[in-house]
Amino acid sequence: MVVLNKIYTKTGDEGTTALVTGERVKKCDLRIAAYGTIDETNAAIGLARLHTKDELDDMLARIQNDCFDLGSDLATPHAEDLKFEPLRIVQSQVDRLEQEIDILNANLEPLNSFVLPGGTPASAHLHQARTISRRAERLMVELSLTEKNAVSDASLKFVNRLSDFLFVASRFSNDMGKSDVLWIPAANR
Repeated sequence: MVVLNKIYTKTGDEGTTALVTGERVKKCDLRIAAYGTIDETNAAIGLARLHTKDELDDMLARIQNDCFDLGSDLATPHAEDLKFEPLRIVQSQVDRLEQEIDILNANLEPLNSFVLPGGTPASAHLHQARTISRRAERLMVELSLTEKNAVSDASLKFVNRLSDFLFVASRFSNDMGKSDVLWIPAANR
């Protein structure tokens, strides 16, 4: 359980922060950048939710919670000597994203061009969340290359599916794809 009764601690005044293990690292550490970018994704999803309702809003609410799970996962380095059970992303969270992608995608207009971010406010915000999640994914992949077992397979799958979900959700929010703004190659030459 998390208890936050004092918001400022002054422990980060020297440019460090604590991981879940208690280890202090620089705030520019790649691990901090990865879970910070997941936090940015979550905030962008929150903005999109100002313009969503019903089934999509319920899906996005679950995803926001899962983003906190992912942040906790990333803030807890993989180690064999942990004295507690860390919170990790699990395959069932990836599976649920895939199922929800299929639900939203089932009745969308087929694509015959790339989609430009835009259309409805919900769609534009979901596209922004998608691009932020792609940046998080790049950071997570980089982190996985720098430390053994730094990022679990399930976490990498989750963030990859997350951007897919956000793309499909953006189209769903554009009147089931009918209001998508399509790229027209070389339109302004």
